[in-house]
Amino acid sequence: MDFASFTDAIQRRLQQPLPGVAAHQRMMAGARMRLNIKPNERTRKSAILILFYPSHGEIYLPLILRPLYDGVHAGQMAFPGGRHERTDENLVRTALREAQEEIGIRVSDVNVLGELTELFIPPSNFFVQPVVGMMNYRPDFYPDPREVEEVVEVPLDMLLDETIVGDTQIDIKGVKIDAPFFQIQNHKVWGATAMMISELLAVIDAAK
Repeated sequence: MDFASFTDAIQRRLQQPLPGVAAHQRMMAGARMRLNIKPNERTRKSAILILFYPSHGEIYLPLILRPLYDGVHAGQMAFPGGRHERTDENLVRTALREAQEEIGIRVSDVNVLGELTELFIPPSNFFVQPVVGMMNYRPDFYPDPREVEEVVEVPLDMLLDETIVGDTQIDIKGVKIDAPFFQIQNHKVWGATAMMISELLAVIDAAK
C-alpha cells in the first residue's frame, strides 16, 4: 500500500469505534492491573503525536528516547508530547505544539488524521490523548536536548513484525514489574507507549 492510500485508510478507520481498552490490555504491565490506580482531582491532561511520514519508499514514525533525569519516565521510549497548557485551544494543539518543541517538526505541514483512545498514566497522574497525523515528506528533526536524548525513526514494517513483542521484568526504583514490550532497534518500548502502539496496530489491521 502506498503512503497516500495508507493514510487515507487510517483516517477513515479512526472515525469509527476504536479498539480502546481491549487493545491496551495486550501490552499492559502487571503492576498496572494489580494496583488499579484511578484518576483523581489532581489528574492532568496531556497529548502525544503519532506522526507518519514517507522515506525511501517506506512508511516511518518517530519515537523519542527520554534523557535520564529525576522523574518517573526518565530513560524511557515515548512519543513526542507533553502536558496541556491553558493557551492550547485543544489537545490536538497540545500534541502539535509539544512535538514542535521536542523534535523540531514544522507543525503547519502536519495533517491530523484522528485520535486514538485517551489513556490514563498512573505514575505521572496524567490522561494522555494520542493524536495521529502525517506529513508528506520526511521531516528534519531538531531534538531539544533537555527533553530528548535521541529521535528513533521506526519503519512501520518493523512494528508490524510480531516477533518484536516480548515480556520482561523492568526495574523501577528497585521494584521489579512484569512488562510486555516491543523490541524496537536497541530499545524496549513498554508501558503506556506500548499500549498506544498496540491500539495503533489494531487500527492499522482493521484498516487493511
